[in-house]
Amino acid sequence: MAGSASLPKGALLVAVAAACLGGSAGAQEWARKMFPVTSHNFGTVAKGSKTEYRFVFRNLYNEDVHVAGVRTSCGCTSPTITKRDLKTHETAEIVATFNTRTFLGQHGATLTVTFDKPYSAEVQLRVAGNIRGDVTFDPPFVDLGTVDLGKGSERQVRVTRIGSSPWEIKDVRSANPNFEVLLSQPAKSGSRTFYDLTARLKPTAPAGYVKGQLILVTNDPRATQIPMDVEGRVVAEVTVSPQLLALGAVPAGETVTKNVVIRANREFKITGVFCSDGCLTCEPKTTPARVHILPVTFQAGDSAGKVERELRIATDLGEGAVPVVTVQAQVESMADGSTVATPPAEQAASLP
Repeated sequence: MAGSASLPKGALLVAVAAACLGGSAGAQEWARKMFPVTSHNFGTVAKGSKTEYRFVFRNLYNEDVHVAGVRTSCGCTSPTITKRDLKTHETAEIVATFNTRTFLGQHGATLTVTFDKPYSAEVQLRVAGNIRGDVTFDPPFVDLGTVDLGKGSERQVRVTRIGSSPWEIKDVRSANPNFEVLLSQPAKSGSRTFYDLTARLKPTAPAGYVKGQLILVTNDPRATQIPMDVEGRVVAEVTVSPQLLALGAVPAGETVTKNVVIRANREFKITGVFCSDGCLTCEPKTTPARVHILPVTFQAGDSAGKVERELRIATDLGEGAVPVVTVQAQVESMADGSTVATPPAEQAASLP
């Protein structure tokens, strides 16, 4: 089944049937294929630190997908689901949070994600890590909060290590060029060693979510690297989410509606919306607000194929204040059938 997505349509049905006849493992392969990553190692982390990993999955199929639930094999990891119902091409996340406040030492967990639509299936995700009890962060991560575009931000975290042996932070590294880090000289009090770490987000950081890690490089051979999470959001005067509105497969002649969210640093009105050929419609929002939820309706034409249009939103903030929204859809004629693979049923008899 690993290469079935690239097979011709007839060969795909043969491969699907073979998987179904092969037993439950083959029947559940459709669900596993939605996850590009199914395991993660947190490495060595500090006690009480915010430590999480997001397993992203995407509906590759023509049918709607529903997540019935997720369970964990160990209390060291708490899973949550960001979205349970996914239409074609939509994505969601299983967020695995390592419980660093209540567990110490080496731990691991298996997260079992259960699907009940379009067919029953389970996918197992695995996480592991080592929680050190002698190193703590206060606060547990760098929380930059909401930052105005061009302003930058700065937060401080105290790193404490308890122990009699010499301990030193030799360096702090980051893959994100928008971060700068200052590290104080170490201070001692009995068996405790303290560092004050100042994390700065540069004013040149672009708009969008800020999520990354600082890596503390230490002289401890048991854990030469300890991660510290960084989170925040840089907002322009006006932001639009999403800027790429993917509508997925739409039957010819039918409509589909999805929301676009427009935010600004001050109250504003939406005075008009514009599309080149009228296939996109939405009503202006004339009541002032900092956040507007704008339902955008796409009317599919009679011709099958990919459609891409630009939606321009006018406001009382001035011309060009709102970024252009790109809308994409795949129009299907009644005779075309599915444009993406159909997940296998658990019984071959259910195949067309």
